[in-house]
Amino acid sequence: MSPGFVEPVLDAQAAFRATLAALSHPGRIEELTLRLNPPAGVDAATAAACLTLLDGDTPVWLAPHAAADGAAAWIAFHTGAPVVSVAGKAAFAVMLDAASLPALEDFDWGSDEEPQRGATLIVQVPDLNAQGGWSLRGPGIATRAVLRIDGLPDSFLAARRAMSGAFPRGLDILFASGARLAALPRTTILEA
Repeated sequence: MSPGFVEPVLDAQAAFRATLAALSHPGRIEELTLRLNPPAGVDAATAAACLTLLDGDTPVWLAPHAAADGAAAWIAFHTGAPVVSVAGKAAFAVMLDAASLPALEDFDWGSDEEPQRGATLIVQVPDLNAQGGWSLRGPGIATRAVLRIDGLPDSFLAARRAMSGAFPRGLDILFASGARLAALPRTTILEA
């Protein structure tokens, strides 16, 4: 099994800062400058997000292709996160193929009383770009941000827009591509 972070302390700090920056500034693409040894098919940003956010108290659901490709064993070994078989029971979900992203309704959105229980999705995508995409507005965005996320199913935009009406319930979504991360927290409003 390949190791996680090459420099565990420094790389964990850098990954945490990049993840926090992505969630704090929706639409901004964060470039990770750390060394990782993830299994085949797992991008560095996906692995870094898993190593940063998952632990023994955070049940994780892995999409079938992630579970079948050896990523499940790597994630479980390095994070200690219990793997669950039902998406709605997970605090986190990891998908290595954005095109097969399940319906957003399959995940736990939290409740009005406990919105913090809403799941965080880590979705690996072919590419992230700060030009020619959706217009974003909301907390952490001065006026507006633009983000293009390649590889998502056609139904994603409508499903994510519909989720906005459920606030404070919802999902926080991290998108990973290569060594880059971007986020769409539940507070972000998507415009075409």
